[in-house]
Amino acid sequence: MSTEENSYRNEKVLGLLGKIYQDEMEGITRYLHYSFMIMGHNRIPIQSWFRSNAQESMDHATVIGEKITSLGGHPPILANTAKESNVHTVQQLLQESLDFEISTLNLYKDLAKLAVEVDDIALEELAREQVKAETEHADEVRKMLRLPDAP
Repeated sequence: MSTEENSYRNEKVLGLLGKIYQDEMEGITRYLHYSFMIMGHNRIPIQSWFRSNAQESMDHATVIGEKITSLGGHPPILANTAKESNVHTVQQLLQESLDFEISTLNLYKDLAKLAVEVDDIALEELAREQVKAETEHADEVRKMLRLPDAP
């Protein structure tokens, strides 16, 4: 592989890692905000769950940021802007969470495919671990959205 080809592949990987990093940084803001907006008799466990998700986004951002710098890149300083409906029912916040998790999951799936393409087993393993984690998050949110006794 030529130096030019290797540089292009590295840029492609770094570009996708940068998008993922920004998504995870958005997750910190998103989930922390949601934790503030929970009201009602189930506030404490739901607030705690959202704060746990904010921490997990920070953990993921840290892993991705370290990978970016390992590859000679520079993690973006700005996160994505979190879009929200400004409807703060638990149901709406969970739906927004699910949409966000699916979007992030798709970025990690893209990273797994790209890692195979550039023949980077370590990057592929990292991506696969994150695909597993994001899939589990999405599954959990789907369960939370399901009403009792609903299929």
